[in-house]
Amino acid sequence: MPFRLLADECCDGDLVLLLRQAGHDVRYVAEGDAGRGDDEVLQLAVREDRILLTEDTDFGELVVRLGKPALGIILLRLAGEPPTVKAARVRLLLEAHADRLWNHHVVVGRDRFRFRLLARPA
Repeated sequence: MPFRLLADECCDGDLVLLLRQAGHDVRYVAEGDAGRGDDEVLQLAVREDRILLTEDTDFGELVVRLGKPALGIILLRLAGEPPTVKAARVRLLLEAHADRLWNHHVVVGRDRFRFRLLARPA
C-alpha cells in the first residue's frame, strides 16, 4: 500500500528517490520548501495528510513533549547507513506495520522499530 510521506530536508535525496520508486507519494521539503522551520514542516505534513519522515530528533521533542499536532512521525536513527539501507528499513516498516504508523512516533533503528502513541490534539 503506498503511503503519503513528507521527507524533511535532512533526509537524503537518494532515499526519497528510492521510496518514490517503490510507489510511495513522497513530498521532499528540499524541493521547493527548503529552509522552513520545524513547526512549519509539521504544519505542512498535517495540511497535506502526510506522515513526516525525518532524521531530526527535534520533531520528537515538538510532538511528544510539547504536544504539537502531527499525523505520524518516522524518525530514522541510521546514521552512517547508505540510502539503500535506510530505504529498505522504511519499506519494511511501511509493509509490516502499516496499521501502526498513523498517530505514532516511530523510531527506526538498525534492528528494531520503537512505537510511541502520540497524544491527540485537544
